[in-house]
Amino acid sequence: MKSNQFILLIIVVAQFCCTSLWFAGNGVIDDLIIAFQLSEDALPHVTAAVQFGFIIGTFVFALLSIVDRFSPSKVFFISAMFAAIFNLAVLYTGNNFTSILSFRFLTGFFLAGIYPVGMKIAADYFDKGLGKSLGFLVGALVLGTAFPHLLKDIISRDQWELVIIATSILAFLGGLLMNLVVKDGPYRKASQGIQFNAFLKVFKKKNFRAAAFGYFGHMWELYTFWAFVPFILKSYDQLHPQANFDIPSLSFLVIAIGGLACVLGGYISQHKGVKKTAFIALALSGLCCVALPFLIQMNLPILFVMFMLFWGMMVIADSPLLSTLVAQNAPSEIKGTALTIVNGIGFSITIISIQIIGILLNVTPSYYVYAILAIGPVLGLIALRNRKI
Repeated sequence: MKSNQFILLIIVVAQFCCTSLWFAGNGVIDDLIIAFQLSEDALPHVTAAVQFGFIIGTFVFALLSIVDRFSPSKVFFISAMFAAIFNLAVLYTGNNFTSILSFRFLTGFFLAGIYPVGMKIAADYFDKGLGKSLGFLVGALVLGTAFPHLLKDIISRDQWELVIIATSILAFLGGLLMNLVVKDGPYRKASQGIQFNAFLKVFKKKNFRAAAFGYFGHMWELYTFWAFVPFILKSYDQLHPQANFDIPSLSFLVIAIGGLACVLGGYISQHKGVKKTAFIALALSGLCCVALPFLIQMNLPILFVMFMLFWGMMVIADSPLLSTLVAQNAPSEIKGTALTIVNGIGFSITIISIQIIGILLNVTPSYYVYAILAIGPVLGLIALRNRKI
């Protein structure tokens, strides 16, 4: 019988491979703009298309209780296959802005069968120490999200298509690995059928609501920060030309270092408590939102890079811990559906924050726009405060 540590390793590797699809479009956005004559403000729209697809996917998966009715590993595998195919479709030479958004939407739709399903599989294997396990899992998501930026930095500009091809191949291999190696976990409780009342059922629990609302506040900030990391670095480079940042590689580092934070946060939570560790990380990331407009104007490149790396850690360190709180306070028989519902709502929030920041940056060049991201952490901290979860 395979050890749980080996199973966790496989889940982590599969999650990394498949979530590399998430920002594949962002990693080559400049090339997409040139190749398909897109508008210069395409970034928030391409990002939002994936998020919107993920949201619709999560609600479809949740409504049909797919992950609780069928083997999670098989759901993961099938979703990875379709996500990889639609990711590749971006390379079709006859694409236009609408078709690219459609293919990114469909990629996001099937990512709904990957990210929350991976967490469900982990929860099926790990009862105690779930926070540490999800720390590794979300860390894999972070590395997968950052990976296209690294690929773009490695691959020459005229071969940007290789970024799309490589991420699709990784997704295929990750899905296949999960299906072949990881079977249903010992703590899995299969649902007996579709539960249309699952949404109302989970939110009736006070502690579940507190954990979920904390997660929603975190999500307001997270993906908007990730989406605009290259733009923030480019803005600093333009304001202080002597900085001469290598934007693709630095973008990778700022996002990828969050994977380390997830793992460290998981270990710290075993001593300090899941809620307390998540609360501190959420508070620190909120402070970073407020600090950015001031630090970006300082001609201190090393300090700014250190700040961005620190923010890259704090912005995601609470994610596996908040997901742990959600999983621990959800009914066992619909745990997968509960995680999917919370993910869906959380990613709905990301679309709003991404679009608001994108619109405001088109209206005003003020760096104080980014301070709006602090709204999420503040509301999340209020939800988590004085709650015995």
